[in-house]
Amino acid sequence: MARFLNRTASKKEGWLAPSVKHKVDSHLKVIGNVHRILPISKIVIETASFDIQKIRNPEISGREYQQGEQLGFWNTREYVLWRDNHECLHCHGKSKDRVLNVHHKESRKTGGDSPGNLVTLCETCHKSHHAGRIKLKLTPNKSYRHSSFMGIMRWYVYNSLQELYSEVSMTYGYITKNNRINNNIEKTHSADAYCISGNLNAKRIDEIYNQAFKRKHNRQIHKANFLKGGKKKLNQSAYEVKGFRLFDHVRYRDEECFIFGRRTSGYFDLRKLDGSVVHRSASFKEIKLLKRQNTILIERKGCNGVLLS
Repeated sequence: MARFLNRTASKKEGWLAPSVKHKVDSHLKVIGNVHRILPISKIVIETASFDIQKIRNPEISGREYQQGEQLGFWNTREYVLWRDNHECLHCHGKSKDRVLNVHHKESRKTGGDSPGNLVTLCETCHKSHHAGRIKLKLTPNKSYRHSSFMGIMRWYVYNSLQELYSEVSMTYGYITKNNRINNNIEKTHSADAYCISGNLNAKRIDEIYNQAFKRKHNRQIHKANFLKGGKKKLNQSAYEVKGFRLFDHVRYRDEECFIFGRRTSGYFDLRKLDGSVVHRSASFKEIKLLKRQNTILIERKGCNGVLLS
């Protein structure tokens, strides 16, 4: 009955499953928070790394598609890297070379830039092949798997944003990457956001806001395995330990961070939102509470990485 009511309420959204609807709502909530912080007049959302429609039909037109053949190749390149799981298909990571190249099985003039003529190789294998030192051992190509990797969520997010805000447009990761490389911009999350905007003449500010969704409590009440005597061990720690809760915003010595883990003895795992560790076992006596936990954690810092109060 509850599931039927949820689907009825979501009829306008196309019968979204509860799990997908929760993710859509989370994205919209984060964007809404940013909208309250900054005077935003236009929203550009990056929905995927590549545009499968452009790969299937290179004749699709549009502003982004009028920027030359190289931009179209970036789109196909991102798809090929994804298709091959970002792994060299010759050595499968044995070379330990983390730099990946997209190799034309036949020359570009003969076989073109279609995905069927492209394969992912690490730079070591790529150079060795062109130097004639190795003969490539390649498996058959995989299909597009359109329905599995595109998903429905990005379209609901995009369509919902169009209903909420006046000017919303869509872009793809390959366009972001092309803008970043052509303008010699560093690879960071904030730099990618700058490139996604498409306004590369804008002056960048010196502050960055990081947001993260964190569940306040573990949904699973007990451990999966039984103890002796048929008892199950609790999977949830106490809601509050020594006056502190999970994901409370705290100050440890001179550094602001969040509580990522707690022990009943009063020692805490402290980290930044990017996951960097401040202290794995800090005593509660050295911690000062700055702000109680929230579903959305917000961290404000300068471009140099230093947290701002």
